[in-house]
Amino acid sequence: MADKRANISNDMFSKRITIRVSESLVRSLKKQAGMSGQPQSVLVRDALEKYLGEKMPAPSAYFLARNAGLIGCVRGGPSDLSTNREHFQGFGV
Repeated sequence: MADKRANISNDMFSKRITIRVSESLVRSLKKQAGMSGQPQSVLVRDALEKYLGEKMPAPSAYFLARNAGLIGCVRGGPSDLSTNREHFQGFGV
């Protein structure tokens, strides 16, 4: 019987991780592996690739501004700008 790893690039097998999962998840994984005829490791790798390949939600404008250092960068502005209702005039408050 030919080694299945020979058809897959070596970098796929270069890293190994260890995780802990519940007994029910182990049972489900074993059942799925038996039904599909695929090794458990292939099912886990496929699930991780699918999960990590999904698009992450777009970051909010606040998150982007904070990470860019724009929050609180105006010099000479009022220190109570976000809390004093006096500064909210004309903004629907």
